[in-house]
This record gives sequence, C-alpha cells and structure tokens, in this order.
Amino acid sequence: MTTYIIRRLLLMIPTFILATALAFTVLQLVPSGPYEEELMKLHSQLMMSGEAGGMGVSDVGSAPGEIPEEAKQMIKEYYGLDKPAVVRYFNWLGLWPKEMEQNLVTFKEGQSIAEYRLGFENYLRVEKNGDNTAIVYENIENEWVESDAWKTKLVAPTEEGASTNVKIYKTAFAGILTGNLGDSWKYHEPVWNLIKQRIHISAYFGLVSFLLSYLVCIPLGIWKAIKHGSKFDVASSVAVFVGYSTPGFLLGSLLLIIYGGGSMYDVFPLGEFRSEHWEYLTTWEKINDQLHHSTLVIITYMVGAFASLTVLMKNSLLENLSQDYVRTAFAKGLSERRVIFYHTVRNSLIPLATGIGGLLGIWLAGSYLVEKIFNIDGIGMLSYTAILTRDYPIILGFLAIGLSIRLLGNLISDMTYAAIDPRIRFK
Repeated sequence: MTTYIIRRLLLMIPTFILATALAFTVLQLVPSGPYEEELMKLHSQLMMSGEAGGMGVSDVGSAPGEIPEEAKQMIKEYYGLDKPAVVRYFNWLGLWPKEMEQNLVTFKEGQSIAEYRLGFENYLRVEKNGDNTAIVYENIENEWVESDAWKTKLVAPTEEGASTNVKIYKTAFAGILTGNLGDSWKYHEPVWNLIKQRIHISAYFGLVSFLLSYLVCIPLGIWKAIKHGSKFDVASSVAVFVGYSTPGFLLGSLLLIIYGGGSMYDVFPLGEFRSEHWEYLTTWEKINDQLHHSTLVIITYMVGAFASLTVLMKNSLLENLSQDYVRTAFAKGLSERRVIFYHTVRNSLIPLATGIGGLLGIWLAGSYLVEKIFNIDGIGMLSYTAILTRDYPIILGFLAIGLSIRLLGNLISDMTYAAIDPRIRFK
C-alpha cells in the first residue's frame, strides 16, 4: 500500500506541471489582459487631462494622449510581463529566482546619492555611478556596508533634464512549491491570505453537501431498487430527474425568489454565510442562524449530483441482485434483508466509491455561480471576481489548490475502492 501511494504521489507531479502549464499558456494568449487594460486606462486619463505629468516619467517627445515608452515598461515590469513566458511560469512554480521587495528610487538631475527608507529605522543608500549602474548600501551598526542581497536595475534611461529611476530588488525562489502563491494585483495582498480567509466557507458547504448527498442518495437508491417498478420508484425517478435537469444556479435563483422574500415567502435570508451579528449570538442561536443561511445553498449544491448518485446506486444494486451469489444466498435460506444489506449493498457501493474523489474536489473548490447567486464570499466568489478583473495570481492560485484537491481525491477514490472491494489489492 505504501509503495502504491508513493507511486501515485510521484505521478501527480508531472500531471500537476502539465495542467498548470497549459492553463498558464492559455492565460498568456487571452486578449485584453491586465497590461492592455492598464494601457487603455492610462490612455483615457491622458486624453482627459491632456498631459502625462503625474506619472513620474518623462513625456519628452510624446504626443498628446500617447503613452511614453517608460510608462509602458514600468507597467510590464509591475505585472512581470517583461520576462519570457517560460521564465514567468518557472517563477510562479518557484523553480527560478523571482524579483521580490521591489522599490523605485528616483534620482534628480545631477543627483548621485539617494536614501530610501524601508521602515521606521531601516533605510538604504543608493549610489548611482556614471555608467548608469547603482550600488546599494545598508546601514549596519551605524556603518554603510555594500549589500549583496539588493540588486539594481535602471528602469528609465538618463535624459537631459530628466529624472532617473533605479529599481532596487531582491531575488528569491518564491513560488507555489515554496508555499508562495504570489500577490493579488487587485487586492495587493498575498493570494494565500485571501484564500485562507475564505476557504473554510467553501469547505463548509462542500463537505456538508458531500455528506448529505451520500447519506440521502444511498438509502434512496437501495429503496428504489427494492421497490423497482412500484409507484414510489416511478414518482421518485420523475422528481430526481427533474431536479437533475435543472441547473444549480437556476434552482438557486428560483429558491431565492420563492423563499428569500423575493415574490412569495420570506423564510430564508438572501444569501450571505452568516448574520452580521453572529458573534453576539448564543450557541443555539448560532446553530440556528447557520442552518438558516445554509439550507438553500446546500440544496443548490446537491441537486446536480443527487440524481446521478441515486440512479447509480439503484442500478448497481439491481445488477448485483441478479448475480449467481445472490441466488445462492437465497437458496441457503438467508433472509432478504441479510442478503441485500450484508452481501449485495457492499458490492453495489463500488461504482460510487470511484467518484468520491472527483465530487470531493468539485465541492471543496467551491462553485462560482452558486456563491455568486447567494452572495457568499468564498473562494468560488473570489475566483469569479479574479476572472472578471484579470487577476491572474488568484486564478492560478485557485487552479493550483483545486487541482491538488482533485489529484488527492483520485487517490482517496482508489483507497476507498480497495477498502470496499476485497478483490482489489494495491499490488
């Protein structure tokens, strides 16, 4: 078993790299990326103001509304687009040193030394040489010592009468393999912090929906198989397939309209994870409030997998009931209850076990549309907003976490499959 798990974990590495590389490539090819959007905003501002004065770069020789090349270069560097796509991908993985703690130091005409304060007492001295290079000194025990950690880069060429901008930065291996998902371009916070603040919300709805789906669908599928062809079987099949044919986001909208105070009944709140006064509630009131906010959301989460799990359980049980070992068990005089629940149900759970990992990955990763409809600030909503705003670090961070959950979920499916079916061995 240990050998099998190690082999599967090793197989996850190339799978993860290929999947993320494909997604990274697609994001690079998508038109109207963050760089183009920033250029459009800057162009609009220049056209409205008629000048580029507040940009901190020289506009010598620029026509009205034309963006200087220095500004374009600064935008590219901010989004990391000044490097080849392969280098950016390896930066994101953490296999190539990445520029960190970037700061911009401006030298006025004739100025060769500038100080840059990093904190309340920590500051640097940057000395610009005549050959357009710079040296960074750190103050250590009241002495200026040349720093090996800080690197420099000229980001604006020296022109007559113009300021010179020198970027100082450190390099480090900082990527997803080192636990660094990068910083959000919109929120200006580490992506992991943004996801960590919301992952418990999506995980709550995902795990509760996952458990309820199996707890309801397995007994319902067994009962439908036992009552195959009866009125109960036909009526429940109609209800199940009607729910299956209804998209989750559409059902969520209808439930809000009917029971969320839209047009008919004001029974449940219009979304949100909890009430604003949650911390002031008693324990019982907190439980009641959480259930009140979760009911419609969980129903919407469950509707998609409800029919497939129920029908799969029923058909699997019917197939096993027609096997020779079942007829032999009945011939030995065993009761119907013992044959079904002791012999047949366990074998019928095998098809359901193979899908546990995939369903767990879907539910744990959150749902874009469901969280959007119910205004739930989970990682699904965070990713939805990131897609609209072209916040690629969040999109790739969400992809990395979701893909990892799916890959681990497949391993869980295999282990569950082997636990249910005694004929399966990890060898």
